[in-house]
Amino acid sequence: MLRRRAAARVVSSSLLPATADSLRVVRSAPRRSAHSIIKGFALLVSLVASHAFAQDSGPVPADGVYDMLVGTYTAGKSEGIYVYHFDTKTGAATRVSVAQTVNPSFLVVSRDRHFVYAVNELPGDDGPATQRGGISAFRFDPAQGQLSFINKVSSDGNDPCYLSFSPDGRYLLTANYSVAADPGGSFAVFPLQADGQVGTSVLTVHHEGGGPVKGRQDNSHVHSTVFSPDGQYLFAQDLGVDKLFSYRYTPDGDHGPVVPTDWRYTPQKAGTGPRHLIFGKDGKHAYLTSELAGTVTTFDYHDGRLTQQQVVSLTEPGFKGAVGGSAIHLSPDGRFVYASNRGDANEIVTFAVDPANGHLKKIGHQSSLGKSPREFAIDPTGNWLIVGNQNSDTVYVFKRDQQSGLLDPTPKQHFELGSPVDFKLVSPS
Repeated sequence: MLRRRAAARVVSSSLLPATADSLRVVRSAPRRSAHSIIKGFALLVSLVASHAFAQDSGPVPADGVYDMLVGTYTAGKSEGIYVYHFDTKTGAATRVSVAQTVNPSFLVVSRDRHFVYAVNELPGDDGPATQRGGISAFRFDPAQGQLSFINKVSSDGNDPCYLSFSPDGRYLLTANYSVAADPGGSFAVFPLQADGQVGTSVLTVHHEGGGPVKGRQDNSHVHSTVFSPDGQYLFAQDLGVDKLFSYRYTPDGDHGPVVPTDWRYTPQKAGTGPRHLIFGKDGKHAYLTSELAGTVTTFDYHDGRLTQQQVVSLTEPGFKGAVGGSAIHLSPDGRFVYASNRGDANEIVTFAVDPANGHLKKIGHQSSLGKSPREFAIDPTGNWLIVGNQNSDTVYVFKRDQQSGLLDPTPKQHFELGSPVDFKLVSPS
C-alpha cells in the first residue's frame, strides 16, 4: 500500500443487535435490492474458489504457459493491470497487454476465469479524505490475455486494499484500510451480477478503537477479509486495533450477509498490527502475518474459533532494522508457508509446516533483491516464486525446490515494472 499516514479520530457506535463495543454498520441496502441484483445467480456459482476459497488457476495448460496478471500502483511508471504470459518450464514472463485503471493494488479472478476484479486504492496519503476508493470489474479473455472494462463502484471507504469472494459467489468483499480518520477502516460487501458487474455495497461495517503505535494505530485499519475453509465464517484482520474480527456468513439472514459472532474477535498482542490470514491445506490451522511486529502467528481453527498456538519472528535474533510483515502464502502441496518482510529486511522467509500440529519451523531467508516486497505468488506447478519490489520497480522469479521448500538465491528471470504489488496466475485453457 502507499505510505500510511496517521488517522486522527475514532468513531463510536454499534452494529446490529447488541454488539456495542467495537463495531458499527455504516450502510445497509434493503435486502430486496440485493436479491434483485443476484437474480438468476446460478451462472455465478463458478465464482466459488477451491479449498479455503484460494485462487484457482484453472486446468493445467498443455504448454505450461499461464496468464499472469500483475496489479500495480500507478502514481509513477505504471498504467494499471498488466497481463504477461508466464512459462512454468523456464520462469520467463512476456508482456501481452495492459488495462488502464488507477492503483489496482489487489486483484481476484473468478473461478471460471471470465472476470477480474481490482481495487482502486484511493485517496492514498495525499488525497482528500472525502474521496472514496473504488472496485473495478473487467471481462477477461484468458486465451488472448486481454481485459475489458465492465464497471466501477465506490468501495464505500478509503484505500481499499484486499478483495475476496463469498463462499457461494454471491458477493465480493473489500477491506478499506483508510489513512483518514473519517470514514476510518471498514469492510464492505458487494453483490455480483451474472454478467460480471459489481453492484453497489449492501453492507459496510466499521470497527472502532486503536492501538499503541502512534501514526499507524490511531484508528481502525482493516487489511484483509478471509473466509474460513468451511465457508461459514468471515475473518476481518484489523491492523489498527490488533484484532481478528469474526462474523458468521448469513447470506439469507434478516440482518444482511454477515453478522458478528458471539465472541466478536480474537485479540492479538497490542502493537503487533495483524495484516493477512491464510488457512492450511487441512483446514485445521491458520497463519497470520503481523505487519508492525514482523511475525507469523499459528492458530488452531475449529468451528469459527481461532486459538493461538505459536508466534515466530520473521527476522533472526539480533536484527536491528525496521520490519514490515506483509504477504503470506502456502505452497501448492501445503508443506511450506512463505511470508514477505519489508522495512530494512526486504526478503521472503520460508517455513516448514509440521503435519502433526501445523506449527511452523523457519528454514530459510531469501532477499527479494529490491525494496518493499509487498506481494508475491507461487505458480500452480510449485516450481517458481514470483515477487514484486514495489519501491524499486522490479519483479524477480526464483526457482523453488519442492522437496526442501528453499529458493535458489540466483533468480532465473527478472523484469522491470512500475510499482508491482500483486500477482495472479490463470490458465488460458
